[in-house]
Amino acid sequence: METPWEWWHGAAMTEASDQASRPIAAIVLAAGKGTRMKSEVHKVLHTIAGRPMIEHLLGSLDELAPERTVVVVGEGRDQLEKALAGRAQFAVQEPQLGTGHAVQQAEAALGGFDGDVLVLYGDVPFVSAATMRTMIGRLREADAPAAVVLAFEPEEPLQYGRVIADGDRVTWMVEHKDADETQRTCRMCNSGLLAARAEVLFELLGKVGNDNAQGEYYLPDVVNIAISEGRMCAVVTTEDPDEVVGINSRGELAAAESRWQQIRRAQAMADGATLLAPETVFFSWDTRTGRDVTVEPNVVFGPGVEVADHVTIHAFSHLEGARLERRTSVGPFARLRPGSVLEEGAKIGNFVEMKQTVLGPGAKANHLTYLGNATVGAGANIGAGTITCNYDGYFKHQTEIGARAFIGSNSALIAPVRIGADAIVAAGSAVSRDVAEGELRMVRAEQMVKPGWADRFHDAMKRKKNETKQD
Repeated sequence: METPWEWWHGAAMTEASDQASRPIAAIVLAAGKGTRMKSEVHKVLHTIAGRPMIEHLLGSLDELAPERTVVVVGEGRDQLEKALAGRAQFAVQEPQLGTGHAVQQAEAALGGFDGDVLVLYGDVPFVSAATMRTMIGRLREADAPAAVVLAFEPEEPLQYGRVIADGDRVTWMVEHKDADETQRTCRMCNSGLLAARAEVLFELLGKVGNDNAQGEYYLPDVVNIAISEGRMCAVVTTEDPDEVVGINSRGELAAAESRWQQIRRAQAMADGATLLAPETVFFSWDTRTGRDVTVEPNVVFGPGVEVADHVTIHAFSHLEGARLERRTSVGPFARLRPGSVLEEGAKIGNFVEMKQTVLGPGAKANHLTYLGNATVGAGANIGAGTITCNYDGYFKHQTEIGARAFIGSNSALIAPVRIGADAIVAAGSAVSRDVAEGELRMVRAEQMVKPGWADRFHDAMKRKKNETKQD
């Protein structure tokens, strides 16, 4: 027979296990009009490091494997529904009557959900997965708070609402305009983010009124209502106030980009890359760089770039959707577009552009070249001014250049065309038919020579010019 201690311990362990296994849902508020952006693009779809700000948030949220994600939309909802199709459910807030009202609109989408809910904001994109876990973890502790709010302590509290607390127990939430002098000395500010059990959240929201100057229903009121009913609410504080900064204007968007880039540059250098002028290098959200990589000034990484070890990227180069294998070199003034691959030891130089092209091991294109929809074999040399003519106005066509082939300067390779291994294309050729292995192909118009013609031309032009002056 179980002792009382064994029974209690077993029940407590079962409850703790149940809490730990409770599913998670997220409500992301994105119904604001974003008027300060002055843009036809929805505010949360403006990009930071090449990624829409709401995608930054959802990327962190994905680490918690939420069972459901509901995005509350309003004006511009068609843009969000298209951008996030398959990633989230949608709830419409119309009219927009405050943050509490916005969260209420997600109730139907969360019908039947029995778990923990995070309330997030689409224009607060940098909340980390670790912070979200901390909020959920506090919600699941033995004292079972009715809600957990996320606070931060900025250098200047300004007009932020305050979280008045005793330890981590919230005693009251107050807006800055309603706070007395003592409350305003509190440095703990409300981020607006909240976690609660689904049934508790919607129960409390049903009690929120709109007796205020704006006539709106505010989410923080659920905390004060719970406290007034004798329930305990808890607060957790982020160590990094920047992760809860909202973005409402172009200036704030630029500031967020700047902060993100500064952190990413430091990470790249910590991971073993040398940035000669870090403040001039711009990374994308998914850029991957290896060790002993050298990046010269004014290099821009678009999305989808992978850089292996011992790679050099020279100044003023732009890379997007490209893979650079070991000991490759790019630039200066080079552009790699999506589908570009440089295999080990390959090199492209100044004013070279590539798209949907693989440059084989040790191959090189050093100057003033366009390579599109092409494969270039190992050790091939592409002369200055070479162009793969890959587009006929309707379709793209492939150019294949074999290993060790030599393409002379100022050549046009008119796709579809294949240049065999060890073949040579003479400078100035326009090649429209395949070139066999080891073959020389020269496609030039016959040169015409007229001795003395230029001298006679110059004499005639000079006389005509003098006659014009005299007239």
